[in-house]
Amino acid sequence: MTPSPTATKIRVLIAKPGLDGHDRGAKVVARALRDGGCEVIYTGIRQTPEMIAEAALQEDVDVVGLSILSGAHLELFPRIVDELKKRGRDDVLLFCGGIIPEEDTPALEKLGFQAIFRPGANTQDIVKYVFDHVTK
Repeated sequence: MTPSPTATKIRVLIAKPGLDGHDRGAKVVARALRDGGCEVIYTGIRQTPEMIAEAALQEDVDVVGLSILSGAHLELFPRIVDELKKRGRDDVLLFCGGIIPEEDTPALEKLGFQAIFRPGANTQDIVKYVFDHVTK
């Protein structure tokens, strides 16, 4: 699962959109991805959709992972996807995690979020998902 030293590292942006100030989970995921061999950029808390998309563009990431606990995912995630498209970054792999009800899964999948990691998710499953779905 860990790339060879000569392989190009997968670049992952982890972001906390909206007013959600709780970032422990996002930091745990960022560390697991880093320890798994990815290059991780963590944006910090209270990011706007525009800030997240711009960071994805500037950092030339392969993956965008969003963490949300506030319940505003159906409001914020479509805006983030739109901002990524505006910047020509609709090619990134998307995943999300946090407090996201099961009934919201179809709407998020339609937006392009191929994986939703809820509380208690194993960090190694997240790392495996990234490595299994990004081709360099």
